[in-house]
Amino acid sequence: MDPREAMIGEIEQDARETARCTGREALGTEVLAALRRVRRAGFVPEVEERSAWLNRPLSIGHGQTISQPFVVALMTDLLELAPEHRVLEVGTGSGYQAAVLAELAEKVFSVEIVPELAERARLALAREGYGRVHLRTGDGALGWPEEAPFDAIIVTAAAPSIPPDLVAQLRPGGRMAIPVGEPWGEQSLVLLRKEADGAVTRRTVLGVSFVPLTGERAFPRDGGTA
Repeated sequence: MDPREAMIGEIEQDARETARCTGREALGTEVLAALRRVRRAGFVPEVEERSAWLNRPLSIGHGQTISQPFVVALMTDLLELAPEHRVLEVGTGSGYQAAVLAELAEKVFSVEIVPELAERARLALAREGYGRVHLRTGDGALGWPEEAPFDAIIVTAAAPSIPPDLVAQLRPGGRMAIPVGEPWGEQSLVLLRKEADGAVTRRTVLGVSFVPLTGERAFPRDGGTA
């Protein structure tokens, strides 16, 4: 079987096996099509290229990873993106998640705190045809206030609490997918929704394991938004 299709098959199997928690027995066809189109090998170090189509996380250096494709697909699906949407990604990493988002949304803004990873992601995104993704180096927990509000926000590292700056930059009616929990401890993928009146609701989706979100605003003194 083609390695790309084998990966998609494993993602579909994972979706069925976690449906009781996620409420999604099948992921959106547009999301799976986006994962088919994005060449994951273009976003991993050369030494990992042979493993690029495996449904597992891979090291990208600097203590960071490229997420498991199933997790990328699930988090993207939870955002329920539309072609006109503007999306903020916190934690560019390899650039792979940003490329998937760019297949589905009008504009993608991504923030990476590690300068070396930000530059590597910029080059990879341009090489793979996603040069229109907007990148910034900095503390992602601060968001990107000049470009707010966003229809969706995705955070690709675990925070002990939900950064309040990100909640403030979410458009009413928008969604945020974020892993919440202690570094290297128990973590949960959380789906946050901001209602039309500004009220915020949250739902725990699935147990996950992410590298920790770094930066001063990732650990607000007031504890952030629970």
